[in-house]
Formats: sequence, C-alpha cells, structure tokens
Amino acid sequence: MGIKDDAVEVRAQGWRTLAALHGLIEGELERALQAKSQLSVVEYTVLDALSRQDGWHMRMQQLARATALSASATTRLVNRLEDRGLLTRILCADDRRGIYTELTTSGVALLDDVRPVHDATLERALAEAQAVPELTALVEALPGLRASV
Repeated sequence: MGIKDDAVEVRAQGWRTLAALHGLIEGELERALQAKSQLSVVEYTVLDALSRQDGWHMRMQQLARATALSASATTRLVNRLEDRGLLTRILCADDRRGIYTELTTSGVALLDDVRPVHDATLERALAEAQAVPELTALVEALPGLRASV
C-alpha cells in the first residue's frame, strides 16, 4: 500500500467507526421513541428541528436538509406527521411556491413529552459506546462538534 492508499484506508476506517456509532445510537433511539410515542428517529428529528426555529416553521427544503432526506421522502414524512396532527403546512406569503412546515399544539406537546426519553436514551447510548474501545475517541470528540443545521 502506498501513502495515498493508507490515507484512503484511514478515512474509510473513520467512516466505518462513525457508521458503527450512528447505528448503535439510532437503534437505541428508535426503540425508545417507538415505545414512548410511536415516533421514528427521523420523525422526532423533524419535530425537534421545527421547535428550534424562530416562529417554529421551516421551508420544506430546509426540513429536507435537516433530516438528510430527499424532497419526496420529506414530503411523505410531512404527510404522515400532518395526518397525525403534529404539524401543518402554510403557504409562504411572499413566495406562492414556498411552503412552510410548522408544529401544531399537539406536536409541541408530544415533543415536550418525548424529549426527556430521547435525551436520556442518547446519553445512555453514548455512555455504552464510550465503553467500546473502537468508539471511545469518537464519542469523546462529540462535545467539540457543532451542528450546522
């Protein structure tokens, strides 16, 4: 293996480590959120992202970025959450093509109810991951990272 090959392998190993940590955390969160509120991780992510917005709404394309979903998958997800009465869509007053997504009162209440379960599960999953030698350094690096979403 040459130097370039070594660099590729180091990046690939980093990616595999990140994927392992993500899978571990997502699995724990999925089980806890489903048990508490019949929410998936991505549905929780939508409610959480909307709750962090001034005015509690986002354009659909912003929501797609926040959830790492395609536009069509985001639309299907929003449809499901809207059918459950957790969010609503609002036409943008200054751009008739734009659609905002906003939490309903029921969405806020459900998020307030399930957020402690999410946070406790995340904390527990990270503590478990930190005990795995291959994941320790990555878990320890997390507090220094900032989300750009």
